[in-house]
Formats: sequence, structure tokens, C-alpha cells
Amino acid sequence: MTAGRAVRGVLGVAGFLLVLEVLGRTGVIDPYLLPLPSTVLAGTAGLLADGGFRRAVGATLSSCVIGLTLAVAAAVPSGVVMGTLPGVERAVRPLVEFLRPIPSVALLPLAMFLFSSGEQGKIALVVYTSCWPLLINTLYGLHDVDPLAKETLRGFGFGPYSVVRLVSLPSAAPFIGTGVRIASSVALIVAVSVELVAGGEGIGTFVTGAAAGNRRDLMIAATLWTGMIGLAVNSVLAGAERRLFRWHRAQAGEEAT
Repeated sequence: MTAGRAVRGVLGVAGFLLVLEVLGRTGVIDPYLLPLPSTVLAGTAGLLADGGFRRAVGATLSSCVIGLTLAVAAAVPSGVVMGTLPGVERAVRPLVEFLRPIPSVALLPLAMFLFSSGEQGKIALVVYTSCWPLLINTLYGLHDVDPLAKETLRGFGFGPYSVVRLVSLPSAAPFIGTGVRIASSVALIVAVSVELVAGGEGIGTFVTGAAAGNRRDLMIAATLWTGMIGLAVNSVLAGAERRLFRWHRAQAGEEAT
């Protein structure tokens, strides 16, 4: 059934592109304003041989990996502390809810002012934005821990640290994994957005350069590659979640029945 859905999805996309191709070649849509799908797909394939585009992809992914790593190192321990100590969560939660909705791009001028290079500012914004799904998912995971399991360990004389290490963190791990997957998509979006606005090296800057050169086909092609990269990363992380936390899916199925 999954294979059938995939085939139908491919056929739907192919049909949509075919309609656009026909509309462009018959003059209904101006190919100058919206390049033909065949032209865009040729440009998409051609970018694989473009060293400048490969370097741009590498720069964007490097910023994402560094920012996401720092976000995990900051947000997960913070979420564990907040989820374990209710007093800390009550004190910090209002600040979290105030800062979380602020768009990262709105903080771009401040980041450029605070950091000596555009790359550092980009990474800082990736860290800032990626922290929230990680923090919130860690909190949800810790709140979902079976209180009976924690009380059982305490009854056997285990201290708070041991309860967190042996029960809370393993139980919250699937939620943290989901947070990492969501944050990876957020990191890519933020990195490209910052590059579009502030420049530097990366996919966003490549798209800006293509726009300046009036190469709409390359703009769309680079955007397609960005989407495919995001889809590939999400698929890899989703597959890792299914393998690592198979026990959690089985447990959820048992509870549903």
C-alpha cells in the first residue's frame, strides 16, 4: 500500500509537470516568467556538476550541523532540568513562551551586530530556532514518563539522578528523537533564509546570485535541491527513529488496543 501511494504521488507530480510544460510551450504561460519544467529539470541535473553549487550546499549543511549540534547540547539538558524540577519549569516557562514565537529573521540584525562574522550569526540563529522544538519535545517526553516507574525506583532507594538516568531519559528518548528531526528541518530553513537576506556562502546566496543574473531556471533548480535535501534528511532521521525506538511504537500500539 505504501508503494502504491508512492507511485500515485510520482504520477501526480509527473502529470502536474506535464501540464506546465504544455502550457509553457503553447504560450499560455510565459516561459520567461516561469521556465519550462524541462528547462528546470535540466538545470537541476546540471547543478550536480557545478562546483560552486556543491560548495554552497556544503556551507549550508555545515552551518546546519554545527547549529543543530549546539542546540541539542543546550536544549536537551535544559529540558531535562525543567521537566525534572517543576519549580524551575514554572519559573522559566513564561520566558520560553515569550521568546519562542519571535521569528529568527527578525533577530538577524541583532545577530549580525553581536557576532564578528556572518557565518557565526547564521549559526547562532540556527541554534536559537532549533532549540525550541528540542526543548518542548524533551519536556513533553519527561511529562509522559510513567510516574509508577519512577516511584518504584525511589522505593528501592534510587536517588533523583538515577531515576532520571534509568527511567526518565530512556522514556523521553523517542520524543527527543522527534525533536531532533523537526529541528533539522527548521535549521535548514533558517540557514537558507539567513543566506538569502544577509549573504555569505550557502544555497541562499546561490539563489540570490541566480536571481541577479536573471536565471530563473537555476533559482528554481536550487530551490528544488533544497527541498530534496530536506526530504532526504527527514527520511533518514525518521527511519532512524523507527529502528531505534521500535519498542515505543509497539508500546503505543498496545495502549491503543
